[in-house]
Amino acid sequence: MHEQPTHRITGRPTRASRWRRAAGLASLVAVAALTLAACTDDDGGGDDTDTEATTTTSTPTSTATSEATTATATATETESATETATATEGTATGDTTISVATEGDLAPFLAGPEGMTLYMFTNDEDGVSNCVDQCIQNWPPLIVESGETPTASEDAPGELGTIERTDGLGTQVTYDGMPLYYWQGDSAPGDTTGHEVGDVWFVVPPDDSQAAAPISNGPGY
Repeated sequence: MHEQPTHRITGRPTRASRWRRAAGLASLVAVAALTLAACTDDDGGGDDTDTEATTTTSTPTSTATSEATTATATATETESATETATATEGTATGDTTISVATEGDLAPFLAGPEGMTLYMFTNDEDGVSNCVDQCIQNWPPLIVESGETPTASEDAPGELGTIERTDGLGTQVTYDGMPLYYWQGDSAPGDTTGHEVGDVWFVVPPDDSQAAAPISNGPGY
């Protein structure tokens, strides 16, 4: 009589082992979830950092652009103000060869393009200058460019003309035939310190018919 072999079933999980396996799987799932969350947080933090960095970088650029715009506007305003001041100065000194000064005890009298007082020399003759040599050092003639026609403001109704000086100084302006000069002692528009020098030098009224007929007491240089 043969003995029947006994077969032992091995490897069949017990209830305890199944619980342990389930617990291990749950742990793995929890770890995986935590890991995913951490990665998500890291990615989000990276986005925030990039955004913040971008914003921080753009702020100085915007400030620099604003400052440049302000500087340009200021330069434009300054340039405009300078041009206005230049135009005003040109109007104040006059665009004509001869204008009329209306302020001061001797007003009205003739003035040159820059507002400086003009004088007549009673030793001159109609269309002839007798102020030469040392005289013209003290009494510079009113000169215009060769071929230029002098002009006068409307309140100077006399007749303008020119003569060619014989000393090579150029073309001198005349008013009703009398050559016109400046006085080296005047320093600013409106000064009349040359009036009555030597009793032969006088400011010129808008119409020289109003001028007195002084008596010459010498060269008056």
